[in-house]
Amino acid sequence: MQVVFAPRASAILYSLLEGLLDRRPWLLPANICPIVPITFLKAGIGFEFVDISLETLHLDLRRAEMLVNSQQGRYGGILFAHTYGDPSTPSDFFKAIKNVDRRMRIIDDRCLCIPDLSRDPVSPADITLYSTGYGKIVDLGFGGYAFLNEEVRYEASHLTFKKSDYRILERNYKEAVRRRDRFIYVNNDWLETDTGLPLWSDYCRSIEDGLKVSLAQRCALNEAYRASLPPEIQLPSAYQTWRFNVRLKEKQRTLKAIFDAGLFASSHYASLAGIMNEGQCPVAEELERQVLNLFNDHHFSLEQAKRTSTIILENLVTSER
Repeated sequence: MQVVFAPRASAILYSLLEGLLDRRPWLLPANICPIVPITFLKAGIGFEFVDISLETLHLDLRRAEMLVNSQQGRYGGILFAHTYGDPSTPSDFFKAIKNVDRRMRIIDDRCLCIPDLSRDPVSPADITLYSTGYGKIVDLGFGGYAFLNEEVRYEASHLTFKKSDYRILERNYKEAVRRRDRFIYVNNDWLETDTGLPLWSDYCRSIEDGLKVSLAQRCALNEAYRASLPPEIQLPSAYQTWRFNVRLKEKQRTLKAIFDAGLFASSHYASLAGIMNEGQCPVAEELERQVLNLFNDHHFSLEQAKRTSTIILENLVTSER
């Protein structure tokens, strides 16, 4: 087993993709963070989106397996992401894919999950990827790491980085998502690969210390949300660590009311089908229309969480009239 770390999880992903001899396209979940397909674009690896499952909110495993079986030899890999940080891992699916085509790489993208510093020794995934960047469960403001199987070829990339290029990229993809317009990728120096990093031992210690504080904060705010909001709008508990998530019929109106009150919430993750490439993924699009992510990290206080809950309840009453 290899362990690698970098300034960003996307830097690790890029280095992995750039080092592939196999240039076949990959399958990605439609509700992935936009930086993931953008990293594929930078590395020159194609991709296709697969809709998510109505039951699990993750990549539709049946659909993905059908594509791999019906078009054997077409795909070079699958990236599985844990929607809202739900830790469940489809090991049997990973094994089934490997049985169809041993050459296919599988990335278990756990960037929204609780960071684990020990790799599952029997995981069928080739790469298990974590992030400690902005907005993650442990937010160190930088960093990503990955566990790689021994046969995975990895050489860290060294790219020129310009913060202005990253800001332009971020503005452009966010605008494309907001407007549901086709995103046009322009290759430039947006990816940070060479910022100085601490010793691995110090990095691990920072993760362990940060996790204790983070989980205590999330537990307190989640309990406030859970106690205040109707159970029928709450997602199951497995999806509630990264953010606290609710499904609303009048999401946009509620989101506006939250911002008008000087508070904030978020709306992740949009379906990228039709934005980053062709196609539609209706289940991911429906989830995007309904789910509101409520903050439970160090950027939000218990008092803010209670005020946010009150606004949601007021809008629920209004929408039922």
